Amino acid sequence: MAERSTENTTGTPQRKSAASRSDTVPKKAKGSAPESGKVTLLSGGNPQIPKGDGDAPVQAYIKAMPEWKQDIGRRLDAIIVATVPGVRKAVKWNTPFYGKSEGWFLSFHCFTKYIKVTFFRGTSLKPIPQGTSKHPEVRYLDIRKGELDEAQFRDWVRQASQLPGEKL
Repeated sequence: MAERSTENTTGTPQRKSAASRSDTVPKKAKGSAPESGKVTLLSGGNPQIPKGDGDAPVQAYIKAMPEWKQDIGRRLDAIIVATVPGVRKAVKWNTPFYGKSEGWFLSFHCFTKYIKVTFFRGTSLKPIPQGTSKHPEVRYLDIRKGELDEAQFRDWVRQASQLPGEKL
């Protein structure tokens, strides 16, 4: 426990534990939600959402996406759900993930000027998404305002969902 030095009446230093000090303020638990219930936006406007499995955390993430990104987030989610019946959803590392029982095939994340979609086996998709990664099989799709090609995205989702999933 943290201690600080104090002096008693004889002038000799004494140790006082942090638990016994009246000026100690309890710290908020790391990763806990803000008390107001308001979602914090991280750098680039990415929502800070507690990790969780299922549709509810993903919908909370999408609802907290800023401005035009929220509309695209809704469209991405709707396309994925329509293309992959029974898709598995979760939020990990402040990012929605989509997968099947054997692993994850896609995630997306907000940045200041675009949404980055990650295809974990992207080099196996036809055509291959343009965004490269330091991970050999991963490819990215950067979606800016008004640039979502729904037909191409739907086709990539269909292909990606049929590939072996990534275990994270």
